[in-house]
This record gives sequence, structure tokens and C-alpha cells, in this order.
Amino acid sequence: MKNAKELARQIIIAVGGNDNIGAVAHCMTRLRLTINDNQQVNQSTLKSLEGVLGIIDGENQLQIVLGPGFVNKVATEVNILTGTALDEVKEEKDLKAAIREKNRTPFKLFLRKLANIFVPLIPAIVGSGMIAGLTNIAIQNGLDPKSSLVTILNVMGWGIFSYLGIFVGINAAKEFGGTPALGGLAGVLILNPAIATIQINQTTLVPGRGGLIGILLVAFFMSITEKRIRKFVPNAVDIIVTPTITLLLTGFVTYYLLQPIGGFLSDQIVTFFKTALQSGGVIAGFILAGAFLPIVMTGLHQGLVPIHMELLNTLKENPLLPILAMAGAGQVGAAMAVYLKTNNRKLKEIIKGALPVGFLGIGEPLIFGVTLPLGRPFITACIGSAFGGAVQANLHVSSVAIGVSGLPLTFLIKPGSVFYYLIGLFTAYAAGFFVTWLIGFDDPVNEGL
Repeated sequence: MKNAKELARQIIIAVGGNDNIGAVAHCMTRLRLTINDNQQVNQSTLKSLEGVLGIIDGENQLQIVLGPGFVNKVATEVNILTGTALDEVKEEKDLKAAIREKNRTPFKLFLRKLANIFVPLIPAIVGSGMIAGLTNIAIQNGLDPKSSLVTILNVMGWGIFSYLGIFVGINAAKEFGGTPALGGLAGVLILNPAIATIQINQTTLVPGRGGLIGILLVAFFMSITEKRIRKFVPNAVDIIVTPTITLLLTGFVTYYLLQPIGGFLSDQIVTFFKTALQSGGVIAGFILAGAFLPIVMTGLHQGLVPIHMELLNTLKENPLLPILAMAGAGQVGAAMAVYLKTNNRKLKEIIKGALPVGFLGIGEPLIFGVTLPLGRPFITACIGSAFGGAVQANLHVSSVAIGVSGLPLTFLIKPGSVFYYLIGLFTAYAAGFFVTWLIGFDDPVNEGL
């Protein structure tokens, strides 16, 4: 595979040069370039570059799938070569970006904001979740749960979940145009244990009620309020007056209105999934897992983080995550079938590079590099996923934290259910493989896809 610097140089050339790149960002697997003129992008050249697993062409953002780890290196090199900092928009391109932003639908803007809020938090969530899961396994195998070592590990593993709302509030304020530090206060307003001493209309407030959904509502209100107040406050006293009034107004609105709304919404979401899994069982698991790959493809899955957290907060376990994790497993099985049947050397190389991270629960390289371009394997992967989801639902498997799916999720499964989770996982592998093998696909005749 090319080194990161060389691939970054070739990507810049293929997208029309430095002047055609308005901003540079990346997520766990994709390099995200804001493009000023889509006509200058040579997509066929991009797809043919060694190391590029696939591309996703949005309205003004080009996403280039490179895979975990490698994408960080390439993004850094693009940053150096273009002189644009990560997530920084070049000033001379702001007007064009604003025009394009107006052309986006409210729903697309909402999804993009959700992704921008939660994607930067994924490494912290995954790392903490893995430590928490491994600590549980160590305790099950004889480690003293009252030892200093376990206490330290629990602080490392569970700390992010106690204070996640503050991080979400900070990122939400950035997205909604407010001050990040005030956004952090949105999390504090919801999570602060001291609110348990407050009674409103003979009802005692519950710390954490509303969860991340409530925090998003508070951060949004706070950001809007701050911007409105700032319009009328003289610059000389802005630093004192604006945050003070913003916090006062938001605090009262939070406890009298926003937290109850957030709590109601959270309760309804948890009840919906709990009822669906209890009453629907196998069928619900089949549908949820089978439909999840298209959700991942569109980026909608980032919006499920608050739902996963609410299930954990309310039920103390998450029955949804093991089911949705089967989407990646079905795709791994489909990709293995494609690898054995294809005669296309480049396709084989892409699969060899993408399969290891697929087993580790990161599916975008396989989606955009293999199954989606081939068409039918994407559908057969969904079918394989559905069978795995049905098994997880039937065996009532739950996780005790959130993190990546695939094999690593084994460490986060509720004690006593790990074997059942593996049964569902290998069911999805096998179903994805055999359905893809039977239905087949049109093998690319050239070295591209």
C-alpha cells in the first residue's frame, strides 16, 4: 500500500488541487473533503488509487474510505499539503459553503449535526467501553472486585459514561453556534446530583432524567438564547452579561420545561424498543439487524448513540446493540464469499485490507469498497445480518456498555450471555456467506470496480 503522504498527494490531484478543497476532516474510516467545484473531481481516478476503498459523493462533501488508522495519517498529510487545518474551512470559501448549506434539507442538516456531535466522541466511548468490559471479564475470572486495581480500572472504564453528557453539551454548542463552555453547562444542568433536592409542582427532580436527549435540547436552547441576548448587549459588558443571563434563563427553562420533555421522549424511545423486542422477538431482531446496513451507509446510525445510552441508563443493559452489531457480521460473511468467487485482483486486495477491521466491527471499508459497488452482495449481507439479529433477539443477549461491534463487542456482553452472542455472530457470518455464494454477483471484468 502507498505511504500516507503519496496517497494524500494523489488524492489532492484527483479532486482538482488545493484550491478545490474548502475543508478537511475525517472520521474513523473516511477522509472528508469539502469540495468547491464537483466538476473538477475525477472520481474514476480516485477509485483506482491504491489504498482507496471507496468514495461517497455528497452535495459538497466528498468522503473517501481509507480504513481506520490509515485515514488519520492521510488526513494529516492532506492537512499539511493543503495548508488547511482539520475541520477548518478556508475563509475565501465561506460564501460558497453557506450557499450550499442553504440547499440542504433540514433533515440532512440535523443528521450532519448529530454526526458532528457524536463522531468525535467515539474513540473515548470505545476505549472506555473496552476497559470496562475487560474489567468485568477479569472479575468473573477471580480478580477481587474490591481491590485497588479494579477501582482504578472502573474509574477509567466507566468515567466517560458518567460525564458523557458534558462532552455532548460542548460539541452540541459548537454545532448550534453557541459557546462550548456554556454547552458543557447544559450537561451539568441535567446531570448534577444536587437537583435531587429540588421540587417543582410537588415532583422531585431526578438527576440525569432525559439523558443525552435532554442535554441536546438544553444545549440547543442555550445556544439560541446566547445568540439572541448577545445582539442587545454592549460589547464592553458582553463577557459578564451574556453568559450570566443565558445560564439563568436556560436553568429555569431546563427544570420547568426541557428536562420533562427530554424525559418523556427518552421514556417513549426506551419503551418502544423494549416493547418491540419483547413482543416481536425474533421478527423484530430480524428486521432491525437486516435494515441496519442501509442506516450505516447513510450515516443515520450516529443518531442512535443517545438511544443506546438511554437503554443503558434505564434498563442497565442494552438489548439493541448486539442485534444491530449483526449488520457488520453479515457483511463480513458476504465479503468472504466474494473473495473466494471473484477473479478480480484489485477486489481481492480491497477485501484483504477491509476484512480484518470488519471482524473488529468497523464496516465502512467493506460497505463502500466491496458490497455496495457490487450491488447484490450488499443485499445478501443484509439478509445474513437479519438471521444473526434474529438469533440475538431470541436468546435475549444484551451489552453492559456501548462500543464497536463485531468480535470486540464480546467483551461488553452481559455476563452469562457471551456464548449466545457468539452463536448469533457466527450465524450472521455463515448466513451472509452462503446467501451471497448462492445468489452470486457480477464479477468486475477489469481491475477496477
